[in-house]
Amino acid sequence: MHGVLQEIKNICSILVHKKLVYNRSDEVGIVLFGTKETCNELAKELGGYKHVTVAHEIKVVDEGTSQALQNLPAGSVPGKVLDAIVVGLDMMIRKIGNTKGKRRLCLITSAQHSLRDPPEGTKEDQVDTIADQMKRHDIKMECIVFREPGVHHGAVMEENDRLLYQFRNRSVAKVVQVDSPTSLLGALKTRNVLPVTVFRGDLEVSSNFRIKVWVYKKTAEEKFPTLKKYSDKAPPSDKFASHEVKVDYEYKSIVEPDKVVPPDQRIKGYRYGPQVVPISSAEWEAVKFKPEKGVKLLGFTDRSSILRHHFMKDVCLFIPEPGNTKATLAVSAIARAMHQMNKVAIGRCVWRQGQGNVAFGVLTPNISSVNNVQDSFYFNVLPFAEDIREFQFRSFSSLPSSSQPTEEQQEAADNLVKMLDLAPPGREYTKSHAGYTVLFQRFYSYLDLKAKQPDANVPPLERCLKRITEPDPDVIDQQTPLIQNLGKAFELKENPKKKKGRTQDRLAYTAGDQSKSAAEPSVEKDGILAVLYPPTENIGEIRDLNPVQDFEAMLAKRSSSTWVQKAFEEMQKYTTALLENSREGDNYHKALECFAALRKACIIEQEPDEFNQFLTKTYERLKNGDVASFFQLLSSKNISLISKEEAPDSDATEEMARSFYLKQEAASQ
Repeated sequence: MHGVLQEIKNICSILVHKKLVYNRSDEVGIVLFGTKETCNELAKELGGYKHVTVAHEIKVVDEGTSQALQNLPAGSVPGKVLDAIVVGLDMMIRKIGNTKGKRRLCLITSAQHSLRDPPEGTKEDQVDTIADQMKRHDIKMECIVFREPGVHHGAVMEENDRLLYQFRNRSVAKVVQVDSPTSLLGALKTRNVLPVTVFRGDLEVSSNFRIKVWVYKKTAEEKFPTLKKYSDKAPPSDKFASHEVKVDYEYKSIVEPDKVVPPDQRIKGYRYGPQVVPISSAEWEAVKFKPEKGVKLLGFTDRSSILRHHFMKDVCLFIPEPGNTKATLAVSAIARAMHQMNKVAIGRCVWRQGQGNVAFGVLTPNISSVNNVQDSFYFNVLPFAEDIREFQFRSFSSLPSSSQPTEEQQEAADNLVKMLDLAPPGREYTKSHAGYTVLFQRFYSYLDLKAKQPDANVPPLERCLKRITEPDPDVIDQQTPLIQNLGKAFELKENPKKKKGRTQDRLAYTAGDQSKSAAEPSVEKDGILAVLYPPTENIGEIRDLNPVQDFEAMLAKRSSSTWVQKAFEEMQKYTTALLENSREGDNYHKALECFAALRKACIIEQEPDEFNQFLTKTYERLKNGDVASFFQLLSSKNISLISKEEAPDSDATEEMARSFYLKQEAASQ
């Protein structure tokens, strides 16, 4: 137990912190057993009950209670469980007597040490005597037994377990066994919820077969504590001030802003597009769906056909009506038959009359292994068809062969997906820790810290809580080879990106760019080489490796007012040289790309005449030479004069741009 002493302090502290905020009138006492010293009233009066110490008397919870929990000592001698129960029970009876109220004993033990024999009778008789006293004073007990995995269960431990379960069989205790610090954190309930039935009536199996059942909620969502507004307007001397803040709403007419509209003249309105549609409560009642109260069994199906991840909302427990023998036999017969055949039932539930919705779900048999506990059903709500959202992904078969994965890559990816399954057959990695929520523990502990130190920061997460919030290291170690194989199967290459300026961003290629449509495999190869071997020279000239990027870099630099003009001139010189040195059209595609980039830049910089003059002069000089076919390529890609529609400063109309090459050919003829 010494290894989990910090976790015990945590779960007890959160219980005290919660009472300090929301149940300040509750009374708490602390009893330690297995201590070297002995300090309790029974030892003083009757003798015996050694190594049991009352660390904190039962009194209204305060900071002293929290402090006592933080100073729990480690035991040094074997602890006697029954002695500790008797001392705690005696303290409670002395304190409350016959007054009414909720009384609870919380026992946390490893139950590994032998118990002393009572002066009279057997240990079982002593347990019955204690249970009778607990029933007489309406005292319940929660027993948490911590056993680390791998601990050998000897005869002493088996005897202790049998005695503790005897308390449970007498209906005065609840026994929970845990084997890890994380499960220990959620074993002690900080709030007892009184079970209330959500349904009492008939489970309709058929038109002439009905079973009387009661339905309870098995699980419920733990709500975050309500934080009410606090008013500091009351004088400090007023000890009876409630400090409550009350909010009242007034509804006023738009036509008469000073007039308050009474409730009988108000009606709810709902937006429908730009309009507001008024709907009265009578109209709502007329169209409201009002199913009849009842639970009906619709049919049976294989357990494997119901997917666990489809379960929704809270879990309910169906039990036969208490005291009804026929109902008990009927529920047990159906549940055990379903269990043997590996079946589940589908049911339709309307818990109360006038309920606006219908619960559709699955009934799973819950076979009891305890003699005095009846067989029952668990009920999980299932989604309707429109509640399910399936993600659709495109098949790899629709991609080109160069983009499809190899068999090795496909196998590595499949293994990764299987690794991400946290509930494989026979094992579950994400077992709930008895409903323990780290959020609430952090909230109450930090609230207590802020009350003592208003300027305190949020403390780091404790070691025991990291086991819940972080992945299990053992699981990560087991799956490391799969992750490494995935990395080996997919070769990753760095894609260095040059920082782009605003102009370069606007000049970036898009799917519809003229230069993109003109791209061929040779140009794509140049682009790949440019990525793998980026230029290292200073910006200021246009090179053969990637002339467009060099041009865009010059435009983005703008170190002086003449830099844009210099970029235009360099691009014009480079493009002209490409055409003059072209042999059988080997430079056409690169020249086409340069023309498109220059045209786009001139539109952005509002310099249409720069491009129009360059295009006109180049066409006039080279149209009758060896590169005449290049201008046909320009015409097919719609690279012509910049018109007024594209740049207001242009002197060319859209008609002139469209017929530029035709008019030039006609003039030359």
